[in-house]
Amino acid sequence: MKLRPSSERKCSSVACKLEEKGTVTMQANSGHAHETGNGDGLPCLSLPVNRSPAEGSNSSGDVAINVHSSNSESGTRSGPRHARPTIRLQSRHGHTHANNNDASGQDDSNNTDTREHGNSISEVLHVYQWLDKSFPYILIFSAKLIVQHLTGITVGIGLLTTFLYANNSIVNQVFLRDKCSKLQCIWLLVFLCGSSVLLYYTFSSQALYYSLIFMNPTLGPLLFWDALWVVGITDFVVKFFFMGLKCLILLVPSVVMSHKCKGFWYMCLEEISQHYCTLVSTPVWFRFLIDYGAETSGVEWHFGILLALLYLIIKLFVVFGQWKTSADVLRLFFTQPNYGVTATKRQCSEAEDMCAICQAEFTKPIVLICQHIFCEECISLWFNREKTCPLCRTVISSHNHKWKDGATSLQLRLF
Repeated sequence: MKLRPSSERKCSSVACKLEEKGTVTMQANSGHAHETGNGDGLPCLSLPVNRSPAEGSNSSGDVAINVHSSNSESGTRSGPRHARPTIRLQSRHGHTHANNNDASGQDDSNNTDTREHGNSISEVLHVYQWLDKSFPYILIFSAKLIVQHLTGITVGIGLLTTFLYANNSIVNQVFLRDKCSKLQCIWLLVFLCGSSVLLYYTFSSQALYYSLIFMNPTLGPLLFWDALWVVGITDFVVKFFFMGLKCLILLVPSVVMSHKCKGFWYMCLEEISQHYCTLVSTPVWFRFLIDYGAETSGVEWHFGILLALLYLIIKLFVVFGQWKTSADVLRLFFTQPNYGVTATKRQCSEAEDMCAICQAEFTKPIVLICQHIFCEECISLWFNREKTCPLCRTVISSHNHKWKDGATSLQLRLF
């Protein structure tokens, strides 16, 4: 009889005891382990998992660990092949899954924001790279365009410079009132008239002055750049004309026309100038829309008529939209409302006979509704820009006081 080693006899006896016993169970209170058999003679260890008080007392889950044993002897297996040990986490109310879903949702939103931010940055980089590569070509074509329209660009810069100089000078002379330089006003009048005459004489072959009386210049078939050229020059010349009229008003002595009255004249002239510039460009663009050259087909002609009608409709809406402002200006021009009443000698003496604006003795003093007294000319000049009292900021008038300081709008009404 062959004897087996003692180690093999010990392992065999332990296995037999486990098979005979079947299940070993350990029961205790919360925090103890439970070990049960699974029917195959293999133990299953179940561990309780304690939850936090916030999750409730009945929301405890357990962790089950299945351990499959196999008998090995000298490199061979005595039993059938079993799966690897598995660990299963069970929870009654699914808090773990909910937390995982919330975390995954936050991660998805963060990833989406990151992708959008990365896409926007990549688009900007693509545009920058395209501009970097296309810059030499853009420079070449821009140089060609500038050389091709060099005359128009030069004339435009000259007209803009002339306008800015004359407008700033007129505003300064209006602010000086009786101290304004008559010689400066005469120089501005001659300068504006000379610039307009020189411009029309230089381009006399084009007859650009026809557009001032709503006629078409002699330019043949109008292209877009030609129409823009005619309208731009006409707009500047109209501005020069009305600025010359403002210089003439500046030359009128204050005895004949007060500074308050001059302010209303400036405002009225500027409103008329803006309306005239809006209307004077209409014939030029109308001709551009319907003119397709000598070889115009019926379809192109009808399409041009349709576009011209749409342009006229939009122009009418613009003109009627400006009528409300023009009506207010005309009403102010004819009524010329006062800002207060004539102050008495007692009221002037209480104010120490000194105007708070000019710091001199009152000249034609008037008292406002807030009981502050100022010179009529001083307060009229103040209300050319403001609507409140200079001392207490009480609203005196809600009328439109725009352009009463002699300024001219820089807005080009090209269409």
